[in-house]
This record gives sequence, C-alpha cells and structure tokens, in this order.
Amino acid sequence: MDKVRLGIIGIGNMGRGHCAYLMKNEVHGVELTAICDTDPEKLKWVPENLGVNVRTFGSPDEFFKSGTVDAVLICTPHYSHPELAIQGFEHGLHVLIEKPAGVYTKQVREMNEASLKTDKLFGIMYNQRTNPLYLKLRDLVTSGELGNIRRTNWIITNWYRSQSYYDSGGWRATWEGEGGGVLLNQDPHQLDLWQWTIDMMPKRVRAFCSFGKYRSIEVEDDVTAYVEYENGATGLFVTTTGEAPGTNRFELTGDNGKIVIEDEKLTFWRLRQPEQEFNAAYKGGFGSPECWKCEIPITGGNPQHKGITQNFVDAIRKGTPLLAPGAEGIKGLTLSNAMHLSAWTDDWVNLPIDEDQYYSMLQERIRNSTMKKEGGSRTLNVGGTH
Repeated sequence: MDKVRLGIIGIGNMGRGHCAYLMKNEVHGVELTAICDTDPEKLKWVPENLGVNVRTFGSPDEFFKSGTVDAVLICTPHYSHPELAIQGFEHGLHVLIEKPAGVYTKQVREMNEASLKTDKLFGIMYNQRTNPLYLKLRDLVTSGELGNIRRTNWIITNWYRSQSYYDSGGWRATWEGEGGGVLLNQDPHQLDLWQWTIDMMPKRVRAFCSFGKYRSIEVEDDVTAYVEYENGATGLFVTTTGEAPGTNRFELTGDNGKIVIEDEKLTFWRLRQPEQEFNAAYKGGFGSPECWKCEIPITGGNPQHKGITQNFVDAIRKGTPLLAPGAEGIKGLTLSNAMHLSAWTDDWVNLPIDEDQYYSMLQERIRNSTMKKEGGSRTLNVGGTH
C-alpha cells in the first residue's frame, strides 16, 4: 500500500490536534481523506482548514460505508470508542482509538473480542509509550537491572484543570457524558505506563476518591490509591486536577536500588550489592548498602501523538510491531475502574474486577445525577496536554 487513507471521527479538541500534523505531512505514508462529526457546525471547520479534498460526513454510518478510508482514528467522547471501533472492524478497516479504551471494561472486552475476528490492526493512542524516559525505564525493569519490584509510587498532580475547562463541553465531568474524571480523562497515560513499564498488574486495589472536591463537577477530581502485587510489592497512585503547582514523580524501588523519573530526568540509585545479599552478610548493625547515583542518559525525542500515528501507519504498510496495541487499553481502564469501585463500595477490590457490579453502580450514578450543564461545546487548544 503506497499510502494509507485515514479518516477521523470526532473533530473536537483532539481530532483537530491530529489534523494539524497530518495536514503538514509530518506522518509519512498516510493521507487524511475524510472527517466525520455529528455536529454540522464543527464540519464547517473542515473545508476552511483542511481543504475541499477532505470529505465530510455527518454520521458514522455514512462514513463507514463511503469507501473513502482504509483506517479510522476515533476521537469521540469516551463511551463511543468501543462501539465505533467495532463498526470499523465490521467494515474492514484498521482502527486507532484515542484514550481511554472506553468507560468500563465490559464494553472494552467486547471491542477486543471484535478485533480478534478480523485481520485488521487495532491500536490505541498511548502516546507516552513513545517517550524515551519510559522506554528506558521499561528496558531497565524488564531486563532485570532493578531486580524484583518492591514498591511503585506515582504522584501525578500536575493535571491542573480550571472550572472553565469543565464548562467547555456538556459531556465533560459527568457520569453520563464522560464516565469519570481525572482517572478517565487525564490519567489514562499514567495508568497505562504504571503497569506497562513494570509489566505487572496489581492483585488488589484500595482507593479513596473525592468527587467534585475542587470543582463544580460530579466525577472524581482527587484520588489516592494503594495497590498490592502478587510478588508482595506495594504501590501508591496520587492524582488530582485541583492543585497548583503540581508534581509528576514516578518512583520504583527494587532489589537493586531505586529509579526516579521527575523533571524529564531518569535517575537510578544503583546498589553495588542487592539489598537482600547485603542484609544477609552485614553484621555491623547500623549501615546500608553502597549506592551509586547514576544519571541515565536519555536519547531521542518524544514524538507523542505523531509517533503513535506513524507507528500505526508503518504497521499497516510494513508490518512494524505496534507500540500500543489497542487490546492493551483494558489494562489501564481496569485500574481506574477498580479505583472507582473501591471508592464506591468503601472496600478493597480484587482484580479482575466484578464487571457487572461496576456497570450496575455506574448506571446508578447516571440515573441519580443532578448535574445540569447549559450551552454547547467549545473547542480548546490541546497543545502541551499530552
């Protein structure tokens, strides 16, 4: 295939962000040929900014039946990702979805099963998997350099969002429209990286979520979660959209020391001798293993969205392995669903979660919602938001 004909469904904030680099030909081997959105006003933006050669469609059915695309990038609100992805597979298209994979794991599992029935590729826009910091971290962990994981701590509180952000769309920050708050909108990247870099999911979760703590919203905007792993390791995940200035610090402790990612740097405090070996041999009472502070060199840039899109196109054209397979989207969503469920039940949640219980409790929150939003949606600049 000389060029992949790519169509985008959803021309809001993220959809327009993808259009920008595609129209600049910053991804090789692809041509943007079609845009779909159910809002006629948004479609008016297309000929003015993308030219008349990009076809527009007012419904997904028209889009999928048009024969104008080989692959689809889905940039709609969260709930519709699985439904549209399944339609894409049924029409013989390669599918790339924005994060998160969906709102609840039950619908995402159905999407993953549909993807297995086709030979078309399925990817997810986990653009932080292109970040050389996390690629290097995954390499250090999976190669055994850090030893067995003992503790994971991630404080990610620099997702600051103002009330005007939440007011910019009627679907935002509601159980019915978005299905969650900071865990569903801002943190899918970190929840993915949390398990991807260590190649390990927790066995159980205990979370404390505050709903509308800092903003006039009904979903979570402040979360502290504690997890336990099968190997005895523990972890902590702290996040919010209501603090300024925020922190982004990911710390991993293992048998051979500690790795920290913060301020775009990766630092490895490397023990000369594994802790348990030192402990078994040392007889001096007070003392600790010799430790070297190593600033790990990081090479290469972070192409983010462009990188995932290029990888997806290369996978279609050249058979390049996908960096972010769509089927893996259920892992990060499982973590966020478990945190919600733990907060709702005020109890521990074992993984895999009870998907029927989660769905039932989510529907209960939708039915009991008193959140009323007026006005339409407003497209925002997503630059710098990851």
